[in-house]
Amino acid sequence: MTIQTTRRTLLKGAAATSMALVIGMRADGSFAAASGVAHMNPFVSISDDGVVHVILKHFEMGQGTTTGLATLVAEELDADWNRVAIHFAPADNERYKNLFFGAQGTGGSTAMANSYMQYRQAAAAARAVLVQAAAEAWNVPASEISITASMLKAGNNRAHLGEMAAKAATLTAPENPSVKDPSDFRLIGLDHLPRKDSHLKTTGLATFALDVKLPGMVYAVLLRSPRFGGKLTSFDASGANSVPGFIGAKALPTGGAIAVYGKNTWAAIQARDAITADWDFSAAENRSTDELADYHRSLLDAPQFEAVEGADRAATEAAVAAADTVIEAELNFPFLAHAPMEPLNCVIEPTENGIRVHDGCQFPGAVKPTLAHILELDPANVEIRTVFAGGSFGRRATTNADYQAEAALAFALLGRKTPVKVVWTREDDIKGGYYRPMFAHRVKVGLKDGRIAAWDHRVAGKPIIKGTPFESLVMKPGSQVDATSVEGVNDSHYAIPAMSVGLSDAETPVPVLWWRSVGHTHTAFAMETVVDQVAEALGKDPVAYRLELLSGGDKDQKRLAEVLKLAAEKAGWGKPAAGRHQGIAVHKSFSTYVAEVVEISVTDGAVKVEKVTCAVDCGTAVNPDVIRAQMEGGIGYGLGHVMRNQITMTDGEVDQFNFPDYEPLRITDMPAVEVHIVASSEAPTGVGEPGVPPVGPALANAIYAATGTRVTQLPMTENGIAFA
Repeated sequence: MTIQTTRRTLLKGAAATSMALVIGMRADGSFAAASGVAHMNPFVSISDDGVVHVILKHFEMGQGTTTGLATLVAEELDADWNRVAIHFAPADNERYKNLFFGAQGTGGSTAMANSYMQYRQAAAAARAVLVQAAAEAWNVPASEISITASMLKAGNNRAHLGEMAAKAATLTAPENPSVKDPSDFRLIGLDHLPRKDSHLKTTGLATFALDVKLPGMVYAVLLRSPRFGGKLTSFDASGANSVPGFIGAKALPTGGAIAVYGKNTWAAIQARDAITADWDFSAAENRSTDELADYHRSLLDAPQFEAVEGADRAATEAAVAAADTVIEAELNFPFLAHAPMEPLNCVIEPTENGIRVHDGCQFPGAVKPTLAHILELDPANVEIRTVFAGGSFGRRATTNADYQAEAALAFALLGRKTPVKVVWTREDDIKGGYYRPMFAHRVKVGLKDGRIAAWDHRVAGKPIIKGTPFESLVMKPGSQVDATSVEGVNDSHYAIPAMSVGLSDAETPVPVLWWRSVGHTHTAFAMETVVDQVAEALGKDPVAYRLELLSGGDKDQKRLAEVLKLAAEKAGWGKPAAGRHQGIAVHKSFSTYVAEVVEISVTDGAVKVEKVTCAVDCGTAVNPDVIRAQMEGGIGYGLGHVMRNQITMTDGEVDQFNFPDYEPLRITDMPAVEVHIVASSEAPTGVGEPGVPPVGPALANAIYAATGTRVTQLPMTENGIAFA
């Protein structure tokens, strides 16, 4: 992906016309009074001690953006890596918008893809004026000046970057700064470059939202309807009066929750448990999981929309009916919680003219206007101090800023003069919704003359994007197809003739949201397990058959074939050790190509995942160690959920409550993982999510190879699979 930027877009709003000596930033990303800091542009500042400060428009939730974006700047500046500091950007859509979203936000594995040239050009622009400043100071041609490890050099002249920063900040940067040729990279692509967030986190210096404590701060938890869509009719807080530290309870004007205030978190939680409430469930989700699953399956009978442009459903159905052999599969996917290690929380405090929010804020572009609207403030008076987040997997990126809106309402109800910290408990998180939607798939593949004649694929689930402010970003004008429901199926790069993808939107009050790898969480599983069935029916090796389907020669097919062959080669495909069985899957998501081979053993009927071999093509590998970590993390996250996890309901109320019954992957479950990165000169693409989709179907295919059982119901334990 190539991003075209102009100097105006790149440097707009910069304080490059004069030296800025009033603003610095702390290690946690918050602003602090400082002196001797020259702002080259919105992304690069240099202090007079020579430290290069990288301003990060994408926040850090464990995915490595602090290291990746800092690498781009340090590369173009030839900065000393040990003299590079990182800071989270303030909320400012104009300066720090995600170029793909049009608003400031982190998600969709876009951080590196949309910032690669932007940050390099910003650093190159800073480099140009630093060299110019040195040339004028030393009265030498700029061409004679070099930079090595943050030191400007020309003959006997030496100066660190900070010594030239003040002068450089007064100069005009070039319109189109030249960036390095990849052959000159010294940091981009360097293996085992130390992460910029590791020291802060391991020493406790990193600030997470849960760490924020302000003088006079009050804590709040929410008592919510036990069924999604329920409305409060009345409540009695008298039972909470005996709880030490209880301050009070107030109904939110939305009618969906009660804010319970305490002098500490424990007091607020204990008081909440002592409050009784009555709810109106007439518009709530009152169905149980079996009823919801049946409803989703019923929607497959008559799809509402066609998701493949130009597809002829009638012709597809006729071709399937006329086939020599028909492969059929019906697959069911449950609701899934995100379950990040740090539950949702944020702090709102009053300022002279507005508010300040302390938050591991994933979407400042959505949070700022939402809180301004709720509190009737000028958005300019809503300040967001972004801090580290202990995971997200999509949960902190709601389109309606749900938990921050709760905090704003709780703050307003308390009089707007007292700092309020809203905290979700683990039980709130598991039971609180915004899940990966439940989905059902039905696939019929007609085979004739030894090949696919037609592929009829039907999908049903609640749309994530439709009806939200993000609709225009991912849905084609005039289309009723939510791309996140069918991505990975309707845009498959396999050469499949007469493919029709029918989509039906499920209706339920259960709130849904993107979950790590979004629609690919279920579409990859459906595609890759069915392709294995087709290969078996045709008597072909799963790898060889996939290569046939990818032999058309377009760029996507070539890159998918390359990772497929690399993973198979490195895993010793077809030659597992005694007692081992293999399964494979390959998938493109977020413009990244990933193939994974899962190797298992089976003892006394219990499956043990022994090893996963991964091959990934994500374009230019900015930080190979971060890429490996993200692939490993995605593999573990994906395994844990396909093996055991689901959100179920009884009469509309969620059954699971905490990690004992929504069990994360245990260390004993985690297999050995090998990650092989394809060398590439293509622009970088996403790595936070693409490791997730292939691992589930690869495991399912390995289980079939070992036991003859096809996994069609997730989690796998619901399909009768036991794990060691």
